[in-house]
Amino acid sequence: MIHCYKLNGYNIVLDVFSGSVHSVDDVAFDAIQQYEDTPHDELKKQLIEKYGESERLTDSDIDELFEDIESLREAGKLFTKDVYEGRAFDLKNRSTVIKALCLHVAHTCNLNCEYCFAAQGKYCESKEDDSHPVLMPLEVGKRALDFLVENSGTRTNLEVDFFGGEPLMNWQVVKDIVKYGRELEKKHNKKFRFTLTTNGVLIDDDVIDFANKEMHNVVLSLDGRREIHDNLRKTINGKGSYDIIVPKFQKLVEKRGGKGYYMRGTFTHHNADFTKDVFHMADLGFTELSMEPVVCKPDDPYALTEEDLPIVYEQYEILAKEMLRREKEGRGFTFYHYMIDLEGGPCIYKRISGCGSGTEYMAVTPWGELFPCHQFVSDKSYSLGDIWKGVENTQRQQEFKLCNAYAREECRDCWAKLYCSGGCAANSYHATGSVTGVYEYGCKLFKKRMECAIMMKVAQSEEE
Repeated sequence: MIHCYKLNGYNIVLDVFSGSVHSVDDVAFDAIQQYEDTPHDELKKQLIEKYGESERLTDSDIDELFEDIESLREAGKLFTKDVYEGRAFDLKNRSTVIKALCLHVAHTCNLNCEYCFAAQGKYCESKEDDSHPVLMPLEVGKRALDFLVENSGTRTNLEVDFFGGEPLMNWQVVKDIVKYGRELEKKHNKKFRFTLTTNGVLIDDDVIDFANKEMHNVVLSLDGRREIHDNLRKTINGKGSYDIIVPKFQKLVEKRGGKGYYMRGTFTHHNADFTKDVFHMADLGFTELSMEPVVCKPDDPYALTEEDLPIVYEQYEILAKEMLRREKEGRGFTFYHYMIDLEGGPCIYKRISGCGSGTEYMAVTPWGELFPCHQFVSDKSYSLGDIWKGVENTQRQQEFKLCNAYAREECRDCWAKLYCSGGCAANSYHATGSVTGVYEYGCKLFKKRMECAIMMKVAQSEEE
């Protein structure tokens, strides 16, 4: 399978199953697209008629081009066959170890963001059952780390994300869990990589110093321009939070000394021109950026619409071109969705099976209940068990073991499936009612992002 497209003046040919990327001229671009389906004598005639005069193309030039195409085929870099499909469903029989937990240390929040998938951090449960704690007790946090160690097999590096709601509302417990994790490292020859995800309101010098010492990564929520951010990310009193958090984020990042962080924003129907928000964050001095399309009910006022699609497509192209320009000027930045490794990248196991939600990665509520990921926590039917007894709902877990790039019929002929791994199970579920459904809108955006990311790699390679 090949995927051919034109972007930013480049003719790009992706060989899907080898991952090879070719930047070619117009003649080769046309020839490759028709090479397998058109008799070569007929194809030669078409190319001569189209380019013979303008490109001074001769029969011998076409013969040489066909030889080059055959050489690429023989080298396994063009028209390669799918050798992965037969192995995809063997993944359901794999021996799964848990490598990551998302600890919901707080089911409460000091912001009242309108688009919040977690019902402003409450996840609905606290309204239904007063016996559930809003803040994770330390003993639950400790047991969660024990559970992770016990189920991690021989894996050394383990990941823990402090999540909410707003985790800084339970800050002392976060610090004590990290301390306990460091003790476990010595006992069990493990290494915890902690991540903190925060809206920034409660950041102070203690948070900055501790996070910059202990957190492998920090995810900071900012939607970009003041008016965009303040429209949806308000305090409980209904005031915008931009002026509160931006100076704190700048101070934290300045003191971070190059350690990992991300500014993570969400764009909606009201700012489909989201590149202005990305560039605004870059101009504030932040260099590690992410901007996610909102996922919500179609009738929500901020939901992205079909009419927004061409605007968003154009925005992704604008972003890629501007990133290349800024890179040349020595003021480049990273955009999460354009991070792609064309030479190495994830192993085929990860490219087929994806994030590992429900199998290698789980979310833990403040009371120790296990869910496939943070986006399932409000759905009791997806409760997997708890951190004391382990996974008991094995039937649900089996659904996630079957989630892969080949589980969806719509994905079988898709050129992007080894980049998206079949897509986000949670987004699929919320869009279609099934974790193996297809969130079509998200697919369209993902493919556009991949085209832009690959184009950037082509442009960068040709600059070298």
